[in-house]
Amino acid sequence: MTEPAAVRVSGVSKRYPGVQALDGVDVEVLPGEVHVLLGENGAGKSTLVKVLSGAVQPDAGTIRIAGETVVLPNPHAAQQAGISTVHQELSLVPDLTAAQNIFLGRELLRPGTPLLSRGEMEREARKLMASLKLNIDPSTPVRRLSLAVRQVVEIVGALAQNPRVLILDEPTSSLSEQETEELFDRIRQIRAEGVGVIYISHRLEEIERIADRVTVMRDGRVVEAGLPATTPLAALVRLMVGRDVSEEFPARDATIGEALLTVEGLTVPGVVDDVSFTLRSGEVIGIFGLVGAGRTELLRGLYGLDKADGRAQVNGRQIVPNGSPRRSLDAKLALVPEDRHAWGLVLPMSIRENICLSALNECTSHGALLPSRLEALAQRFMQAMRVKAPDTRVPVGNLSGGNQQKVVIARALAAGSDVILLDEPTRGVDIGAKIEIYQLIAQLAAEGKAVLVVSSDLPEVLGLSDRVLVMRQGRINGEFPKEDATPEALLRAALPVEGAVA
Repeated sequence: MTEPAAVRVSGVSKRYPGVQALDGVDVEVLPGEVHVLLGENGAGKSTLVKVLSGAVQPDAGTIRIAGETVVLPNPHAAQQAGISTVHQELSLVPDLTAAQNIFLGRELLRPGTPLLSRGEMEREARKLMASLKLNIDPSTPVRRLSLAVRQVVEIVGALAQNPRVLILDEPTSSLSEQETEELFDRIRQIRAEGVGVIYISHRLEEIERIADRVTVMRDGRVVEAGLPATTPLAALVRLMVGRDVSEEFPARDATIGEALLTVEGLTVPGVVDDVSFTLRSGEVIGIFGLVGAGRTELLRGLYGLDKADGRAQVNGRQIVPNGSPRRSLDAKLALVPEDRHAWGLVLPMSIRENICLSALNECTSHGALLPSRLEALAQRFMQAMRVKAPDTRVPVGNLSGGNQQKVVIARALAAGSDVILLDEPTRGVDIGAKIEIYQLIAQLAAEGKAVLVVSSDLPEVLGLSDRVLVMRQGRINGEFPKEDATPEALLRAALPVEGAVA
């Protein structure tokens, strides 16, 4: 007798005002398979995940788990039915420890008492994290962990529930290559235990490494279901976007001009040590390194979010020491942060309000906001960034991840910045939005602006940069012009052990 599917979705539909998010979706995931779900932002993947995780109720359709029809009125019901979900935007409680987050809602108690057994939770959490080779103290508050480590903590919490179906939404978006491979090893382990895995990623190169089958969605519908993981990437991209996509990284002839950003001996205590470089007009510099190398902290120190020592100037204006975001904005320096929800957007506010946050002088007169100026500026940058939304008044929280990222970048550009710091600019966005962001970076450089890009995606760093700086343990450990920047050279400079790359 054939074993029933781990989960089968049949005819599931969901409509929001003005948007058909899901339209008769059929998906089947078998026990012991990794099933990749592909699609552009807005294709319906996130809505399907919310339906399966009990966060959203479908208008029509059925869900079967191991052959049994289930109703999932809330996330707890989904967990009870055997579905564990790791969402793209993490749901950890910052003030609780890693161990407390892992066991959140399933706390371990002291025998015969209603009291929490923190020691037992920490011991169990340490065992679980060791399975992913995550070496952190489980008593550490989550707010003190990097975004990448937080992501792994959430994954550990999902695995601790011993799920029948595990949903991973962009699980590697903030992980290094080494951490990604360690996660893949764990996924292979649970696949061998018969767990069905729904895996969502915009990193198409991961498909052959981890997937068994692939389903492609577009505009709320399934375009192709159950394709083999060996399907050529070009064919998958065509199915996703409904058209041929040209060369991923735009060709450009870099015209390098005068220095716009000079950094001398920049130090952020404990994380960045004595970093110096110059960024010129028309130039794109990529910063590569393993998670924890100090890349994000370097950008935060430059922008004035964290206290930094040393010297840094934009257009001759001092921004470090004694820096602040206000001083950076005045000097025409903009930051697109790694975590768009925590640092880049005010989710309840509209698109136009978010875009104009860094350019309020353009939208006010004598301290009063002028709606006409607000709308004009928002329309201009919304169109330039190709943000998909009915109008500028839509709350940013209602947009897909890719469109939210475009709004963050639009806000930085609306400030009229000459130097733009981009921290993981394509994290969690689809291939179509990635290409648009790559084209924008090339356009900014052609206009004489200077761009500094931090990325964990090695092909992205190589494809965008005129020069690459490699950070290791808070310092610059290598500088490579485009012609010398090879994957082997960059990884050798980034890894803590010399010669670790064959």
